[in-house]
Amino acid sequence: MSISDHISMEPPLSLVLDTVDGAIDYNGQPAIRSKSGSWKSARFIIGVEVAERIAFYGIQTNLISYLTGPLHQTMVTAAENVNIWSGTASLLPLFGAYIADSHLGRYTTIIIASLLYAVGLGLLTLSAMLPSVTSSECKVGDEFTSCPPRVQVILFFVSLYMVAIGQGGHKPCVQAFGADQFDEQHPKEYKDRSSFFNWWYFTICAGCMLGSWFSIQGNDHSPFLRIGRVFFAALTNWPTKLSSTAIEQEHGEILPHQNYDQQFK
Repeated sequence: MSISDHISMEPPLSLVLDTVDGAIDYNGQPAIRSKSGSWKSARFIIGVEVAERIAFYGIQTNLISYLTGPLHQTMVTAAENVNIWSGTASLLPLFGAYIADSHLGRYTTIIIASLLYAVGLGLLTLSAMLPSVTSSECKVGDEFTSCPPRVQVILFFVSLYMVAIGQGGHKPCVQAFGADQFDEQHPKEYKDRSSFFNWWYFTICAGCMLGSWFSIQGNDHSPFLRIGRVFFAALTNWPTKLSSTAIEQEHGEILPHQNYDQQFK
């Protein structure tokens, strides 16, 4: 092999200097700083986390209403099911962290957990949208009512716990994976890493708030919905000009049940 052939097989010096020491990309190749990592990846990770928080809190906020409504469970049974599911969802991140650190790694765990999370959300939506083809009577309290078929209930709880398992693998890994996108040996990325944690906490709080807010707004009996309708009507009628008669009625100069002949007699 000639010297010229050996030199041509080596990567360009600019790419060697641009690689991040000890980091590889999703293809297993040395990570190139200008093409991967930093805020290019961190923004996407933050966006995924916001969407996950909106979905999770959207489910959690409406769970009692759905269990006592369409599924016709008593308040005691519904509260018990919600507590069991919430406790399971809170404990599963410990198991997810063990799987990620000891076996699969953060990236693979996030991919598998996210797919499981998405499938669970899809099945959960399907279980709520499917019409009850066959229903049976069941006793809720002192009354008999029409209950959903057992298959629909089973599908609902299976998909609900799939969401909990997906959240258990997603939650302990994604924040650390986002921090890994910044090279702590690089001066600028070291500062950006601290900024990432600030934005991370802000966005997950915003996601929790939006998930709970939209769930409350979907309720027909929500006071916020009625207040919003009042403000919307006020803004819609803002350009409307009041007639002189309406202004006088507002100031009490003309009573609504009086006419002009009675006023000036």
